[in-house]
Amino acid sequence: MRVLERKAMSLKSRSIPLEQDPDVVLMEQVAAGSETAFVDLVHRHQNALLNFFTRMGAYSDGEDLVQETFLRLFRYRERYKPTARFTTFLYVLARNTWADRGRKAMRRERLTLRLQTEMEIVSETTRPEPSAGMDVQEALGRLSPKLREVIVLNVFQGMRYQEIADILQIPLGTVKSRINLALHALREVFSEQ
Repeated sequence: MRVLERKAMSLKSRSIPLEQDPDVVLMEQVAAGSETAFVDLVHRHQNALLNFFTRMGAYSDGEDLVQETFLRLFRYRERYKPTARFTTFLYVLARNTWADRGRKAMRRERLTLRLQTEMEIVSETTRPEPSAGMDVQEALGRLSPKLREVIVLNVFQGMRYQEIADILQIPLGTVKSRINLALHALREVFSEQ
């Protein structure tokens, strides 16, 4: 088990009473062996997770990432401790799934570059000029992964700053700073049009 996933399961920031989070009750039923409770959790959260992965840039494999997140949830069902909101735990798993995808993609890219006889060098600073019809997803794609992550969790997933800090395991002030930087960057992108 990864260190981040262990930390996610032992978040001590806030203890949520079971009666306030019905997903915790479902998760306890899943740990006891209830397939129906697991199906209920999947149905309750699959669209939100798909939205999260799509906003993070996984257009073609978002469904696979959602499935992998739920597989991880099922694997850790017996070790889950309700020390924070269930969605906090779920999004930590989703974020780890996203990070693993990025690491795999980077390994594939390095192997591909080694096998190529001619390498094309693309400057990271050269970006296409924004088109008149730029959409939000394209603008999000211009943000760094750290900035995109906080914006997606806050604006599109509706999470509070403290929840984001718990998921990303960073200080609350860092979350606020990144959101401010991301909003400033998005304003600049749209003002260039």
